[in-house]
Amino acid sequence: MTVGHVTVDVIAAEHSRRPGGGAFYSALQAARLGLRTLILTQGSAPEIEELLGPYSDELELRVIPAPATTTFETSWPGGQRSQRVLAWAGPIAGPIEVDTRILHFAPVARETRAAWRGRAAFVGLTPQGHARAWDEGGATGGKIVPTPLPSDRGSLEVLLPRGCSAVVISEQERVACAPLLDAAADIGAVIAITAGPGATSVQTPAGECTRVQAPAVAEPREDLGAGDVFAAAFFVALHEGLPPERAAGFAGAAAAIRIEGSGADAIGDRSAIEARLP
Repeated sequence: MTVGHVTVDVIAAEHSRRPGGGAFYSALQAARLGLRTLILTQGSAPEIEELLGPYSDELELRVIPAPATTTFETSWPGGQRSQRVLAWAGPIAGPIEVDTRILHFAPVARETRAAWRGRAAFVGLTPQGHARAWDEGGATGGKIVPTPLPSDRGSLEVLLPRGCSAVVISEQERVACAPLLDAAADIGAVIAITAGPGATSVQTPAGECTRVQAPAVAEPREDLGAGDVFAAAFFVALHEGLPPERAAGFAGAAAAIRIEGSGADAIGDRSAIEARLP
């Protein structure tokens, strides 16, 4: 089960609209690893259902109605990804009811709080959406910029889910999310910090750190959702019993497959991922 905004991704260069958001990419990767998946999201139900129509046989969907669907405009000026917020679906109220093996909180624009009740054997978090704000235009119309998370324990408890098993973050958000990573380490969560084509840093519950090299990608296409694909594969592998280092290798192979293609259709299944492993 993934929790977060399914987004409309407006690709400026293509004048196209795609489904996006961590909750979507993570759920689709989990589905292609053989798991039954449910997305809990918020926005315009007709718009989201239409966007996810091509994946309806792979994903279950629950949409909390809102006046708008979170919408990002994405471009790559100078080869660097840039995003603007065109619309925001608002915060997802909690606590949420869950009954799942794996629960993934996947915020993209400060929409989730960590309150949940029910059953979840494994709880994962990708907190980069908490470390994002927009620089102008209130809730819409602003370019996304990194914003440091609060350092006080009370505020962090709103963001860090009860029983958190693992956290995945990118190197770009590492400084902004440092207080949350410290809190996650204190409760024994596995932490993975990705670095694009560089090595992923993995910290075990015992505090041991290792680096796992990402697979080489000869001809990268685009990286939208690659971090969410990594997180989903990482959480599934950890839940299935792989040690953190091997789970990170499996997740890195999944992300490499995504980067080699375009859009969500590039997400690979288990056999494709295993074929990319050393």
